[in-house]
Amino acid sequence: MIRNMVPLMQARFFYSTITASATATLANKVKPKLEEFRTTEQIVAEHQRTTIGRFYTIQADVRKKIFGHGGLPKSFEKQIKTFNECSLMVRLPAVEIIEYIKRTDFNRPVNRFVLYGEDGAGKSLTLAHLLHYGFQQKYILIHVPWVPNWMKRAKEIANSTTKEGAIDLPLDGAAWLVHFKSQNGSLLKDLGLKVSRDYVWTKREITPAGAPLMDLIEHGINRAKFSCDAIAALLHELKEHSNAGRARAMVLIDGFNAFFQPHTRLLTENKVRVKPEQLTLTDPFLSITRNDWRNGVCVVTIDQMVAEFKDKSQSQLNGSDTANVSAQPPLSVIDSRQCFEHLDPFVPVRVVGYDDAEYYSCIQYYLERKWIQTTELGFDDELKMLSCQNPYQLMQLCASL
Repeated sequence: MIRNMVPLMQARFFYSTITASATATLANKVKPKLEEFRTTEQIVAEHQRTTIGRFYTIQADVRKKIFGHGGLPKSFEKQIKTFNECSLMVRLPAVEIIEYIKRTDFNRPVNRFVLYGEDGAGKSLTLAHLLHYGFQQKYILIHVPWVPNWMKRAKEIANSTTKEGAIDLPLDGAAWLVHFKSQNGSLLKDLGLKVSRDYVWTKREITPAGAPLMDLIEHGINRAKFSCDAIAALLHELKEHSNAGRARAMVLIDGFNAFFQPHTRLLTENKVRVKPEQLTLTDPFLSITRNDWRNGVCVVTIDQMVAEFKDKSQSQLNGSDTANVSAQPPLSVIDSRQCFEHLDPFVPVRVVGYDDAEYYSCIQYYLERKWIQTTELGFDDELKMLSCQNPYQLMQLCASL
């Protein structure tokens, strides 16, 4: 009996040795170390190619000020609550655009950058990284967190009193002004910008020339009926101040191509679909993204998700290859000729999934934050295969671990 057990014991010892060795190798591979997946550099302008793949943390008070009213994907906001911190990975598209901005001649017309790529690759978080950069560098931030929100889930619809046949979104306009004030309130006070002309709202309500620019914002917030007109006036004033060199503006718009879709989900009183160009919010943001002003920069994202507004016949003709969008050139990603002509000339910046270094850095971060708690031998390679190194898919797959 003992003789028969000896080979079995030897086999078990050999198996245990292999397992222990493999586990040790895996631990050395993905065991979290601060210097591997984090950077202590909090100044975004100092993020360089050597810090790509590392996470940096945005302080809670700063996050509340610039992202308190939008700018981060909902799934990422849930992750922030779970992790009890807001950490962004430094990635190449953001670093590349920051390098371009540093070399920009602001006496020339504004440069436009277009972020494009597959869903879940990180376009919105790249925009968030650049938003933090603009905040630290004292740019006036003109930020639209997600344009399709206005096109499909408007809080209120009203006929415009200043433009015949146009549609106002009073509550959405007021909410955007609150967002703008949160991001730029203290900077506007320091710059002391004034209104260049009289803005007459009613017989008794007027914002006179020479009044602080903040008065225009407050009026749009307190009188939501005039919020869309206040936004148009505000963006016009900001262009004038930028041209005069009194301020420097950064425009960041997520889902920009929603402005050029055939229709929205909104309906008029006669149950007719509203087109994007009918919204009074559309023209001011198209105006601020033209290159007819200087002392600023524009960064927009082109997103496949806004394609739901297309006609079915159009999407069958043009959208059959959306699965291969990451391999397409930027000309075919901008699905509307009007959108392309509006942005041209622009600098296309492709956002792709994680490379190997970014992927393992993300795995280490999830392990350190206990987002991944159940691990088996080779779990990281399996996740790599299942997620195709797509950041969003990886986050969703890890939720069950």
